[in-house]
Amino acid sequence: MAQPDRLERVTDLLLVLLDANHPLSLREIADRVPGYPTGHDARRQAFERDKRLLRDEGVPVLAESIEADEQIGYRVDPDAYYLPDLDLEPDEQAALNLAVAGVHLGEPIGREALSKLGMGGSWPRRTAPLPLVDLPLTDGLPALPLLFDAVRLGAVVTFSYRGGTRSVDVAGIRFRGGHWYVIGRDRDKGEARTFRVDRIDGLPDVGAPGSAELPDDFDADGEFARDPWHFSPGESVEVDVAVDPAEAGRVVTELGPDSVVERTDDGGVVVRLVVTDVEALVSWALDLLDHAEVLRPADVRAAVVARLESFVGSGAEVAR
Repeated sequence: MAQPDRLERVTDLLLVLLDANHPLSLREIADRVPGYPTGHDARRQAFERDKRLLRDEGVPVLAESIEADEQIGYRVDPDAYYLPDLDLEPDEQAALNLAVAGVHLGEPIGREALSKLGMGGSWPRRTAPLPLVDLPLTDGLPALPLLFDAVRLGAVVTFSYRGGTRSVDVAGIRFRGGHWYVIGRDRDKGEARTFRVDRIDGLPDVGAPGSAELPDDFDADGEFARDPWHFSPGESVEVDVAVDPAEAGRVVTELGPDSVVERTDDGGVVVRLVVTDVEALVSWALDLLDHAEVLRPADVRAAVVARLESFVGSGAEVAR
């Protein structure tokens, strides 16, 4: 599996730190941002270089005390990073879009400028804060601006996803591990679901403002924080993971006692997970370094081996 280059990794890091609702430890960051080495020292060095680059570019990366082994967590203060809404009326925004479209300078300067203002293409006026710098957030993701609109408008969206049609009351959009996700209530299933935006086929159909019907207690952050290997709605597979005594207690607390299918004499456990997103499960298992081992099935175990071999091939440090 190809590793992200540094620019892609730093971009992902910025998005994750902006999206964080609490300071993230280095372990949490590495779980959400692809491309960091598995070894703790190498991971720390790579992160410090990325953090220094962001700060050199004027991004306010904050370091705050947290109650965790690493004791320091990181986030980006949105209030310090975003510009206020320009509060343009629809006709004013349309005039600005038209003016930029009519000027051709040989490079997409106008499009980049509009992107900085949160108005790329035909986006309606946004009420959310606007980013100071331009990032390729929507490259290859034509559905993303429409989904942001659905959140802003409180609208239901209908889209094609892996061969089926989904109608979703959208509650939020989040970023993790190099991917955008939309969270909401699937009307057909009658329950909360999370969908990867890059797996949406075509453009979503956004309903009327206020058409979303979300329960008052719907918690988008809570849904997104649940086990990431459930995000994909693909075929499920049971995966057994052995965890040694050093991490067994934390893993059981995270997954719940019902996940334990075996306890070893030395205090370790074997947990069984129902997985629909193997890639996310592999990332979780590798984050436990040499404290965890995927036992079965063979194809998931092979995916872990392949990821480790890709680290070796790229020169990254692999924990022994």
